[in-house]
Amino acid sequence: MVQWFNSAGVRSAWLMLSQPHLLMPHMTVPDIRSIPYELLRDHGIKYLVFDKDNCLTAPYVDHINPEFKEAWSKCRAVFPEPHVLIVSNSAGTPDDTDDRAAKQVEMALGVPVLRHKVKKPGCGSEVLSGLCDLSNVPSGSISSGQVAVVGDRLATDVLLANKNGMLAIWTRDIITAKGDNVVALLARRLEHSVYAMLNERGVQAPAHVSGISKP
Repeated sequence: MVQWFNSAGVRSAWLMLSQPHLLMPHMTVPDIRSIPYELLRDHGIKYLVFDKDNCLTAPYVDHINPEFKEAWSKCRAVFPEPHVLIVSNSAGTPDDTDDRAAKQVEMALGVPVLRHKVKKPGCGSEVLSGLCDLSNVPSGSISSGQVAVVGDRLATDVLLANKNGMLAIWTRDIITAKGDNVVALLARRLEHSVYAMLNERGVQAPAHVSGISKP
């Protein structure tokens, strides 16, 4: 399904201009195969929140990218249910009629998809509430410092993490541009250029309670 207008992203545009360090990840990896899952766990990360398109799967495809199967299995072994959650700006949003896409992704990937009204990067409170519901613990029991957000987009996934005190992990290399929507393709190119400029100027992500930092 196609992602429609993202008002949360527009409202967060001023943050990217006034606080550009919020676009900088704590950890940059080529893709999920390079994420040190045990290191995250050993440094106090208890929950992983994944983007879907071009992070786990090809755009608008439900099943895991075949090259990622081993890494996905390792991730779920280190972070077993209910410690992994998918947060998409298509599946599970109001654009997803009757949660059809969310249910298909859950069946294909074996982990829950968050149902959220506000799109990334504005859904931080919904992410934490969703994790509490999955873990069957009272609301507020899970702190943002225990959560890592993994995704390919700086202006949605990384900004979501940094706005809410979560660990931001940027998967730099996309799976494929085939099938992706034009807006996402153009935005991603711009984000890569902005990252290169900020990185050259020495701009760093805000400090995270885990102490993890791997540019």
